[in-house]
Parts: sequence; structure tokens; C-alpha cells
Amino acid sequence: MNTPAPTLTPTTRVLAWCLHLLIIGLLVLAAGRALADSRADAGKIVAAAAACAAVYAAGPLLPHIRSSRPAAAWWLASVGAVWLVLLALSADAVWVAFPLYFLQLHLLPRRAGLAAVAATTAAAIAGFAAHQHSFSPAMAIGPALGAAVATAVVRGYQALYRESEQRRHLIEELTATRADLARAQHTAGVLAERERLAREIHDTLAQGLSSIQLLLRAAERALPGRPEAAGQHVGQARQAAVDSLAEARRFVAALTPPTLEGTTLAAALERLCTTTSSRHRLTARFHLTGDPVPLPTAHEVALLRIAQSALANTVSHARATTAEITLSYLGDHIALDVVDNGRGFAPAELPAPDPESGGFGLPAMRARMRALGGTLTIESAPGHGTALAAQLPPALPAESQPEARQ
Repeated sequence: MNTPAPTLTPTTRVLAWCLHLLIIGLLVLAAGRALADSRADAGKIVAAAAACAAVYAAGPLLPHIRSSRPAAAWWLASVGAVWLVLLALSADAVWVAFPLYFLQLHLLPRRAGLAAVAATTAAAIAGFAAHQHSFSPAMAIGPALGAAVATAVVRGYQALYRESEQRRHLIEELTATRADLARAQHTAGVLAERERLAREIHDTLAQGLSSIQLLLRAAERALPGRPEAAGQHVGQARQAAVDSLAEARRFVAALTPPTLEGTTLAAALERLCTTTSSRHRLTARFHLTGDPVPLPTAHEVALLRIAQSALANTVSHARATTAEITLSYLGDHIALDVVDNGRGFAPAELPAPDPESGGFGLPAMRARMRALGGTLTIESAPGHGTALAAQLPPALPAESQPEARQ
């Protein structure tokens, strides 16, 4: 199986050009010294050096040299053969062995590269000794030391390259993971915002429209015999429309509900009971227990929305005559209880929410409590009314959070 050589980077391109220049410079040096010394075989040396340079120059131009180990091996064998001819003619060719080490270690497999370096070292030592007509250990030191340095440098470079590749792959994986996480967070944010919008629309606009519908039906029943009562119902429906429009505008602007502006949660609940009692055939009363403490806006909005939704359900479905809303500050928790004397229902037998028939109120209440770490319990039975209890843990209001959290 062929293993492609590492992909060239700007750094490796610079190193490759340095190696090209070194080889060509050493070949020119060998040819130049032969001409300068006016040797009898200078022509042969120049021709051998030119041939070696030509064979070497063909390598970078061939596309398969870097992508195929066999092609690289054949090219290196050709360069080595021409170099051996030059070495046989001139002792100066021994210096070309040093850049050849780098080529062999870089382009050949590990074992083949080491074998090629060993053979090149032996040839360089033998050629130099042949030209000197003698052999001494000092003649072997230069080529052997060059081979050792080349091997250490190439192995170190390959280790650094592998490490950089591992880091590059790790960075790519981290980038992909961050992108996946960003997409997941975006999707989760979209779903959470959609759920929040659904709760807000159900507890404000939908309940307001339901109230308007009930009031207009009452006005229809009062006509034509009781025009004053019908007019009163129409006026109440108009006011409900005004309130719903204000809720919608504040909702779009993401502001505090109008019923909580400039007042307390207890006052808003009391006003809710008064408004409900004046618009529908239901007597709603408010009770406050304990000493009120400041609550975060999110807690107040959630409790107000639950009270609105619970009263709207009572008006629409319970056929109740009275409803009691109790807000309790109990120290370890804040509780909201809504109790009516309506016809009740079986909580376990409620149908699934449906766009046509509704049924989104209770799931929205539970979602609000779950988001704030609270609980919602419902007790009801056919013919025995309904009791709803929402409890929230105590929490510091946003404006009184410790500065250490900022």
C-alpha cells in the first residue's frame, strides 16, 4: 500500500527549496573544481554533474514522486546511480551524500530509508577512500556523522509533523464540536423561546379573546329584551379588548405585564379578581397570607399568569359561582392557591392539547413552574370543584443579587 508523503506547508516548501539549492550548489562545486584544477577528466565530471542535476530536477516536476512511494524509490535510485558515476570521477561528489540522506529518509518508508542512508554512507566512504588511495577511520567520520545528523533531523521533523497533524485534527474536531454545540444551543433556544411565546399567548391573548367571546355571547342573550345589560356586556368586552391589546403591545416589546406596573403582585391579583367578577357570573375573592416580600419579576409574572389562566378556565369550563385566590408568603416558599366550587374534572382523564379544542393551559402552568424550580398540583373530581396550588422557592429579587455575581 502506497503512503503519500506529508502535504507541503509554507515551512516545508522553504526547506525543500533550500535542499534543492544545496544539491545544485554541491554539484556546481564539484564541476567547478574539476574545471579550475584543469583535470583531464573535467569534461566527464561536468557531464556527470549536469546529468545528476537534470535527473534530480525532474523529480519535483513529476506529480507522482510525492504521491507514490514506488515512484519516489525509482527516482531516488536514478539520482543515486548518476551520483555514483560522479563519485567515481570526483572525490568532491562525497558532499552530495548529505542532502541525499534527507531525500531518502523523507521519501522512502522507514526501513527502506535507513537502508538507503546506510548504503549511501558506505558508498561515500568507499569512493572517498578510493580517490585517496588509502583508508583511515577519519574518512568514515564525516559521512557517518552526516548520516546520523540527517536521520536525527528528519525523525525530529516527522515527530513534530505528526504532533502538528494531531493538533490540527483536534482543532478541526473542536471546531466541528463547537459548531454542533452552537447549532444545538440555537435549536434549544428557539424551542425554549417558542414554548415561552406559546405560554404568553395562551395566558394573555387567548384568555382575553375567550373572555371577549363570552361577554359578546352574554350580550346576544340579553338582546333585544335587556338592551342595558347587553350594552354593559359590550362595554366590558371592549375593555377586555383594550386590555388584551395592551398585553399584546407589552408582550411584543418584552416589557413587564401592565397589571404589574407600578403595583405589587397582591394588588394585581386583587384587581384580577375584581375585573373577573365584574365581567362574568363568578364571584372571585382574593386573600393574602403572611408578610409580602420582594420577588423577582419572573416569579411575579409566572404567578400572575397562572392565576389568570386558572380563572379563565374556571369561567370557561367550571360553571362555578365562586373562586378563591390565596397568595401565601410562608417563609420557605411562596404559594398561590386557586379554588372554585365548579363541576370539577378528572385530572388523569384530560385529553391531549389540541389546536381546535385547546387544553394548553395546564401544561403551560406546569412549564412555568418547572422553569422556576417550583411545583404545581391540581386536585379535582367531577362534582367537587377544583383546587390548584402553585409553589415557588424563595428567591432574591434581581436588584438585590450579591455584587459578587456580577
